[in-house]
Amino acid sequence: MRRRGGGAAAPGTGDGDSDGDSGGGARPQPQPSRGWLGRCPRLRTLLLELLLVYISVPFLIRLFPVILTKFIFLNFLAFPFFTDLQQPALLLNNTVSLRLATEPGVSVGIWHTVPGSRGAEARGQEQSWYEEALGDAHPVIIYLHGNGGTRAASHRVQFMKLMGAADFHIVALDYRGYGDSSGYPTESGFTTDVLALYDWVKARSGNSSIIFWGHSLGTGIATNAARKLQEERGVQVDAVVLESPYNSIREAAAHVPITTIYRQFPGFEYLILDSIALANMFFRNDENVKVLACPLLILHAEDDAVLPVQLGRKLFETARGAYKDKSKVKFIAFPKELGLGHDYISSNPELPALVKDFLNMK
Repeated sequence: MRRRGGGAAAPGTGDGDSDGDSGGGARPQPQPSRGWLGRCPRLRTLLLELLLVYISVPFLIRLFPVILTKFIFLNFLAFPFFTDLQQPALLLNNTVSLRLATEPGVSVGIWHTVPGSRGAEARGQEQSWYEEALGDAHPVIIYLHGNGGTRAASHRVQFMKLMGAADFHIVALDYRGYGDSSGYPTESGFTTDVLALYDWVKARSGNSSIIFWGHSLGTGIATNAARKLQEERGVQVDAVVLESPYNSIREAAAHVPITTIYRQFPGFEYLILDSIALANMFFRNDENVKVLACPLLILHAEDDAVLPVQLGRKLFETARGAYKDKSKVKFIAFPKELGLGHDYISSNPELPALVKDFLNMK
C-alpha cells in the first residue's frame, strides 16, 4: 500500500531515525594533536633532564666553588694520552727529562731542551751534562703552559723545537697535579713550583738571561712568579713574554667558549664568575703588570677564539700606562690570515726573530 504523497519506505530506515547513520554505530570523535614532544615521551624526558642540569650547574658552582678548579685547570685531561714523559726523545731532540722537588711532598716533571747549536754534543749525554750546559751563556726560557694536557702536547713541543733551534734553552715543567707531577693544582702552588724552578736554573745558568714565557693560563702564573720575585726578593726576571693572555681569570672565564651557554643566564656573574674568587683563583695579570719593571712582551693572534685579542690589547694598555720606561713594553698582534688561533703562535717561523729583536739579542 502506498503512502499518500510519497513512495515506499526504504528497508532499514524509519521516519524518526534522523539521528542514525548508515553503519548503525556512533561516529568516532577526532583526537586532539599532541605535538611531536607528546609523541616522543623519551625525548621529552631527556630534554627535561637536560634543562634541570642546565639550571642546577650555576647553583652547584656557587655552593661548591671548588668545582670550578676542574673546569679552569683541566689537569685531568692529560693529553697526549699514553705518552711516556720520561722519554722526551720520542718527540724532541736534545732533550732530557728530570724531576724537581718544589716543596715537601711535591715534585714536578720537567723537560730541558738545549740550544740547537749544541745538538751534536747532547747526543747520549746524562742529566749532569744538561745542567752544566745551562751556563753556556745562551738565554733560558722557563716555559709555563696553559690549562689541560701536559708538556708533551703538540703545540708545546712545537714551541720547544722552534725556540730551541733559535739557540734558547727551554725548561718546561708540568705544574703540580699535571702530567707526571705530584700534588694538587692551586694558584699559590703553581707560583711555588715556578720559583723553585727559577732558583734551580739560576744556580746553574750564571749570568745567562732567564725569561718567563707563559701561554694562556700560564700567563697569570708567569706574572705571579715575576711579581713575587720582585716584591719579596728584590729580583727582576730578565723578561716576561705573555702569549694569548687575559687580564684576570674572572675576565677569561667570561670570554671562553665553554661559558657561552650561561652568559644570558640570570645571575651569571654572581653564581659563576664571582665564585671563582671563592675557589681562591685570581691570576691578576692586570694588577701584576702594574708592579713589574722587567721587559714585557705580549703576543696575541687576531683570530684567537678562546681569549679574544682585545684582552691582550687591554693588558698592554694597562702595562704601558704603569711602566715608567714605555720602551720596555711591546704588543704584537698576529694577523688572522695566518690562522694561528689560540695555540699556534709557536708555529710562526718569525717568532724567534721577533723575540730576539725585542730583547736586543743577536
